Formats: sequence, C-alpha cells, structure tokens
Amino acid sequence: MKRVLAVLAVVAMGVSIAAAQVKKSTIPGITNFAQVETTVACAGAVTPEAVAGIKKMGFASIINLRLDTEKGADIDAEAAAAKAAGINFVHLPLNGNMPDPAVADRFLKIITESGNQPAFIHCASGNRAAAMWLIKRVLIDKWDNDRALEEAGQLGSMSPVMKTFALDYIQAHKK
Repeated sequence: MKRVLAVLAVVAMGVSIAAAQVKKSTIPGITNFAQVETTVACAGAVTPEAVAGIKKMGFASIINLRLDTEKGADIDAEAAAAKAAGINFVHLPLNGNMPDPAVADRFLKIITESGNQPAFIHCASGNRAAAMWLIKRVLIDKWDNDRALEEAGQLGSMSPVMKTFALDYIQAHKK
C-alpha cells in the first residue's frame, strides 16, 4: 500500500509539473502572453513598442505569423523595432482560415535553428502560434499528440481549422 501511495504521489507531482509549464502574464503591448519554460512564448498581437521588452525577457527571435493585411498588423514597424533591439525577426504569414503546409515547413526549420532560441511566436490571438508549437512539439520534440494538445491549449485557443490543420500536418509528416 505504501508503494502504491508513493507511486501515486510521484505521478501527481509529474502531472502538476507538466501543467505548470505554461505561465501566463500580462505584458504591456502584448495580447495573450503565455510562456513555456524558457524555450518559447506564444502570444497574440504585439505592438512595436513591446519588442524591446521581448528582447529584455531573453528571447533571441520573434516569429510573426500574422498576414500583412490583418487589422493592426504593422509588420514593417515590428521588424524595424526588432532590428533596433537586436533580436531576429522572421515573418511567416499564415492564413488561419486556409493554412499552408509550406509555412509549417518553414516554421519547423526556423524554430530549430540555434540562433532563434528561445523564440517568441505570435499571431493576432495566439491561435496560429499555438498550432505551430503543437506541430513542433510532436514532430521535433517527439511528444505524443495528447500531451502536445494539452500544452497548446494552454498557450492559445486553437480554432477548429487550425487544430485540424496541425493534426493533419503531424500525421502526414510523422516518421
């Protein structure tokens, strides 16, 4: 009985540690900020004024998934702010209604480059950022879908389109 209780205690600790990985914070100029350990943060909309703060938090890169045409997306100003702050800026426009697998291909390449770690990934709400992180967790980190889906759900609320896209992409690219 003691052995069973000890095992249950260890399992409970593991579950609470796994659940504690995502930390949400209120950051001026950043919508829906959620950080996973020190390796990545996913967020929604970001103002150019917030970019210097992202650098101060220790991020090496910003991966912006917004379309140029989205309301409030000022890609050029964000890129200029990133350059001024000395942080890598990558623009990977991803349409949340018709996601392109080629964007996911490029995302996986960029997110695994050492100069881009830790990465700050954002879109308008966190939907696309969470979906891209889900893909990375399964295909690169070798997490199972359920664990990665749980974490992605804590990062941002994925639309049915983005969730289906991510799971289909994972299925097509699993080795």
